[in-house]
Amino acid sequence: MNPLHTLIQILKNRYFIVGATFIIWMSFFDPKDWGLIYERKTKLQNLENTEAELKKKISQTKNELNSLKSSALTVERYAREKYMMKKDNEDLFIVQESE
Repeated sequence: MNPLHTLIQILKNRYFIVGATFIIWMSFFDPKDWGLIYERKTKLQNLENTEAELKKKISQTKNELNSLKSSALTVERYAREKYMMKKDNEDLFIVQESE
């Protein structure tokens, strides 16, 4: 048999036509196509990375809170660094680094 003739017979086969149509439909036209699945997986990975970063920040904040609850010196240092507070009898000089 001629290979071209065999190929034409396969392409004319109704099961092949239905299967190929189904694959094309599911790949491009279905509401849950492969592009959407890939996009959702990428979004899920981004959200998981963000979740890990936020958990790390929460852990750091809890540690900082515990240290603030336990020591008055830590509270004073925190107030001086974060809120630029000072005692009544001292001067405060703020040095900013230029970029």
